[in-house]
Amino acid sequence: METFYNLAERFIWSGIAAAGFGILFNVPSRSLFSAGLLGAFAGLIKFPMIMSGVNIILASLAAATFVGFISVPLAHRVHTPPFVFSIPAIIPMIPGYFAYKMILGLFNLTVASSLSENADLMFSVFNNGLKMIFILFSISIGVSLPMLISRRQTVKNLSIKKLKKIIQ
Repeated sequence: METFYNLAERFIWSGIAAAGFGILFNVPSRSLFSAGLLGAFAGLIKFPMIMSGVNIILASLAAATFVGFISVPLAHRVHTPPFVFSIPAIIPMIPGYFAYKMILGLFNLTVASSLSENADLMFSVFNNGLKMIFILFSISIGVSLPMLISRRQTVKNLSIKKLKKIIQ
């Protein structure tokens, strides 16, 4: 029962955060609820995966891919660009904790006195920095790949005659 309340809490706060970023980025009011709901479901995908032992990078990739795949048909239905839904929904997944720990480690590195303390701090800085970078890469790939796959413009302009000319 406690797990259900944790998931419900994550769902609600992820949705509120996504809706808040939607307001900050001036998302149209007709799309704001959908962007918040998409962010809530992204949180509902990411956090149970992390709780079950999946790496945060893969959990972020799965949630961002979900956001990317859902935002494309949702955008066609509401007649807005897919980024109107996807950007506010993924902003709450940005790894601010790891960036903070990396910068804090860099500051502590300037006052470290012993060599072993320097080595521990360097390991912590690189660990948090690389984790942050890989999470950002997975989020950007997860959101952009479904949009690139589902682009209609390139498919519409493609014809057999043009393909034959390219091949020859």
